[in-house]
Amino acid sequence: MSNSSNTVVGLLAGTVIGATLGILFAPDKGVKTRKRISEEALAAKDKIVDTASDLTEKVSSTVSSKKETLDDQLEEVVSNVSHKAEDVISTLEKKLKELKEKNKKLQKSA
Repeated sequence: MSNSSNTVVGLLAGTVIGATLGILFAPDKGVKTRKRISEEALAAKDKIVDTASDLTEKVSSTVSSKKETLDDQLEEVVSNVSHKAEDVISTLEKKLKELKEKNKKLQKSA
């Protein structure tokens, strides 16, 4: 988890704890206090769901972006290897041709 997501989670947890403690120490009737705790808990749940949704979206976007970058890099590597393979094949064909010519000369002189 990144530092920004840790910060968001910490702020949300602090908000929930602070609101709950504030309600518990407020001089209200039990019914009102329970109702306020319930409302605060639902509000905190909604904030957590929104934050989780935002984080999921950010992670998905980042993964998608990194995948595209990796695909591009992989394609470039494959292309470079292909060109290098062609160079090696060309060099080997030239060497083979030279060896065949040397072999012909050696057979004629023998």
